[in-house]
Formats: sequence, C-alpha cells, structure tokens
Amino acid sequence: MKSFLLLFFCAALALSAANKPNVLFIAVDDLNHWVGRNPQTRTPHIDRLAKMGVTFTRAYCAAPICNPSRTALLSGKRPSTTGVYDNGNPYQAAVTADESLVTTFKKAGYTTLGMGKLWHGGLGWESQWDVAARGGSGYPAPKEDRSIGPIKFAPLDCDDADTGDYKIASFGIEQLGKKHGKPFFLALGFHKPHMPWNVPRKYYDLHPLDQIQLPPHRTNDLDDLPPAGVQMARAFGDHAKVLASGRWKEAVQGYLAAVSYLDAQVGRVLDACDKSAYATNTIICFWGDHGWHLGEKEHWRKFALWEEATRAPFIWVAPGVTKAGGRCERTVDFMSIYPTLCELAGIAAPKHLEGVSIAKLLRNPAAQWTTPALTTHGFQNHAVRTEEWRYIRYADGGEELYNHTADPYEWNNLAKAGPGVARIKQELAKHFPIVNLPAAKRRAGAAE
Repeated sequence: MKSFLLLFFCAALALSAANKPNVLFIAVDDLNHWVGRNPQTRTPHIDRLAKMGVTFTRAYCAAPICNPSRTALLSGKRPSTTGVYDNGNPYQAAVTADESLVTTFKKAGYTTLGMGKLWHGGLGWESQWDVAARGGSGYPAPKEDRSIGPIKFAPLDCDDADTGDYKIASFGIEQLGKKHGKPFFLALGFHKPHMPWNVPRKYYDLHPLDQIQLPPHRTNDLDDLPPAGVQMARAFGDHAKVLASGRWKEAVQGYLAAVSYLDAQVGRVLDACDKSAYATNTIICFWGDHGWHLGEKEHWRKFALWEEATRAPFIWVAPGVTKAGGRCERTVDFMSIYPTLCELAGIAAPKHLEGVSIAKLLRNPAAQWTTPALTTHGFQNHAVRTEEWRYIRYADGGEELYNHTADPYEWNNLAKAGPGVARIKQELAKHFPIVNLPAAKRRAGAAE
C-alpha cells in the first residue's frame, strides 16, 4: 500500500509539473530605459518582444548597481534588509542558495538551465542549476580605442560569433531546441551594454555620428541639489572628462551600438523560442538590472538615485495571461519579479519575499495600483517613485523632490518649495524601509 501511494504521489507530481509553464528569464546588464522611448535606439527584436506581451513603462531597480540589484531581485530581500549595497558586499554572506528564485523553481520540479551573468559575477551557487554553462564574457581586443578616460568604447572588426553574448544566446537556442522531460527555467544573463562598449563595427554603423543627439541636459543642473546628491553625481570625474574631450556624441554612439548588438542576440533567442515546441507555454521575463546615465544631471554610469540610473526595460509575455501590445504605466520595481513568477507558475512564494506580485497588472495593465517603486543606493539613501513624484532622502537628511508630470528630466528640486511640499514628502516617506542594516563586509578589489 505504501509503495502504491508513493508511486501515485510521484505520478501526480510529475503530471502537475508537466502542466506548468516554462520560463525564459532574460537579464541584461546596464540597459537603460531608452529602449522603446529614445528614437535613436535600434532594437527591432526587443520591440517585437514588447508587442508580444506587456511593457512596463515605469519600472525601477531595487538598487542602481549590479550586485545589490541582482541580489535583491533574485533573493527577494531588499538591500536595506541584507546590507548588500554595492559590488563589494558579498551576497553569499547575506542571502542563501535556498532563498534564490532559481532554487525555488528547482525545488518545484523545474529543470534549471543558465549561462551568463545572473548574480553579480556569474551564475551564483552551483546547487541552483541542473545545467550551468560557463563563459560568455570574452570579446576580441579592439584595433582602435575610442575611450574617453573611464568611458570605454571601440568598434570591433569581427563577427558576432566571436563575441561573448553571441555564445550566451547560442546556449539558449540549444536548450530551446532540446526535448525536456520537465518544465524548464532557462536564465540567460547578457553582458552588453555594460562597458566597454566594444561590439562589432556594423552596430556602430547603424548609428552614424552625424545623426547622434545628446540626451536632454541642463548646465548647472546640480545647483539645487543637497551636498550628498552633488557628491553622487561625480560631475568632476566622468562628465568633466567627457566635456573636455569634446566627444560626448561619440560616447552616446558607443552605447547605442552596444544596445543594438545586444538586441541582435536577444532576437536570435526569440526566433528559437518561436520555432520551438515551447512557444505557446513559455513565460518570458525580460529585465535590465538598472539604468544608465550618459550625461544627464552631469552624471555618467549608474550609482545614483535619479530617473536615468534607476529606470530600466521590463517586458513580460505570459501565455493565457498577457495580451499582445499591452503597456502598463504603473510604477513597479523589480522586487515584483520573484513573487510574480511564483504566482504564474503555481508555486508557493517563500515567506521571506519583500516584493508583491504584479500578475494583476499583467492581466489588466490599467488596473488600480498603489504600491510605489523603491530604490536604495548605499546605507539609508532611498528613493520612492510614484507615477507623479520622485522623492530622494539621503543618509545625512538631504532631500530631492521632483514632479514628473511637470518635470520629467528632474531639473527642478522642489524639496524646499514651500509648506505644501511637506505633506507630499511625509506621505512618500512612509514607503522608506524601516530596517536599514549596516553594509555587509566589503571584499577587497571588487569590480564595478
């Protein structure tokens, strides 16, 4: 009798798993919200993906830097809860493999497959994966270097097949072409457009230098910022070097070229998924780990709490749930990914998750939504973003407040604008974390 019950249970579990959707999980490094918004981008494949499902136009990272952003998203625990605030804080000391999104799916009967950059530095714990392919970060050396100080970029005279992200896409294509006995969780972590923007020359040719437009910017944009905001901008570093070079447009060209290269690799994966046996039963979740500045607010890279550093592409395709061409204007952050995937796959969400599912917005992008996005950069530095407002409060009490309806480029800091502002700040401040752990011990020589 016991043997019969065990066989019955195993058969029921196998049948249940077989009916679950597959997951294609696409992570992209340093991809900002220009995709789908800035007419200079050339991303036909990501645009095609957007037309297949729901695009979130106001989607924000939990932290504007690789390690804490990915740690938060993949563990379900915010930076203020783990103390993982920068790339030098080891996520392994703050979260466990059992808390990982990937492990949760593996325990639920999924085959877990991964290649590229998912956690900071790679794929994280071996125990998460059934198949973990290494590599994908190597690129040929350029014959010319167009770099402007720390802003690194150059065209490559090579084929796509000689580059790292091509190999990551090829791994995904290979897995999509196989027969899997169980539902799969396939994670692809693409590196570009992370610097250096060294990609094949043909992608530079898509963006002629004489047609490049600089991002919206204002001279002396930092004049109304508190000292902590000015320090975060580091205008005296990257931006000063770019201005002195007179080659700002070349740097923008390099970033756009890297984005177009990334788009081509994503397109290869989407083509394979469309042709596979899994096309009608695969959830696709596409996200960038944070944004990127190219001179807005006299700032470059991420490492800040403004719109450009915190906003990133976020696209979902969920068969039977999303409708083609959906656009959601609600503010969400990437802490929503873990609980949403669990809900869509019929998996119990772990109790430690700090985000909320956005499944109802996938079903109805216009549904009512009152949960703002929250981003943290360093100990007790936080930003709350609603559809109308961004409120930043730094550890030393410095503040910034922007009305995005009237000021989408965050040029006018309203934090000291008058009595009416105090009520707005008070309401937004309710969403700041109550728990703020000190930073986890930093590793020596941690890379950005």
